[in-house]
Amino acid sequence: MTNRPAKDNAEALAAFLTAKVDIDAMLTRLQGFSGEHFNTSPDDVNWGDVGTLTHYASKLREITDSAFDEGEHAD
Repeated sequence: MTNRPAKDNAEALAAFLTAKVDIDAMLTRLQGFSGEHFNTSPDDVNWGDVGTLTHYASKLREITDSAFDEGEHAD
């Protein structure tokens, strides 16, 4: 096992935290978008809106399945 200099860890930590901040910002935006019903009025919902929302859900499921070892990522 090779010991890595502390500098390498500091750089990795900084990059990790940058990615985390990006993810947190995206999640906050998505939460707000969801709170606004994805900018769709219930009276105006159509099958295109359903397709778009289903597509979003599919992409998020890929992420959560990977993060939590579920779905096709299950052990």
